[in-house]
Amino acid sequence: MSDAFRTTVLHVTTGSRETVKDLTRECESFLADTAAGADGLLNIFVPHATAGIAILETGAGSDDDLLAALHDLLPPDDRWQHRHGSRGHGRDHVLPALVPPHATLPVIGGRLELGTWQSICLVDTNGDNPDRQVRLSFLG
Repeated sequence: MSDAFRTTVLHVTTGSRETVKDLTRECESFLADTAAGADGLLNIFVPHATAGIAILETGAGSDDDLLAALHDLLPPDDRWQHRHGSRGHGRDHVLPALVPPHATLPVIGGRLELGTWQSICLVDTNGDNPDRQVRLSFLG
């Protein structure tokens, strides 16, 4: 594999409640160690059937608004055909269709090209699985 391709896996504990976890600092740290001032792409991938990656503002209520909107769109009740796990868990398996399990972002001079208020976030509505992996891959 090319030296221009580097990857690592983050281990993230999300807990037993719906959450939006900001991963921007971890992504920046990974790039500081691997990108060495290079241009390229950062891919963030969650190898789970019940979590996703979102780019959004955090800290001003948008993360809570996202969870509220997902709660409205995907209520945790018994309507879902996928029925293992806790009540309403089937909705967690629909989440990645709305919040995809990946994002690819530009890296210029070894730094993420995010907008002023943009953050990279893990979105997890599945309280049955509090331990997540997030794969970061840089292609320079």
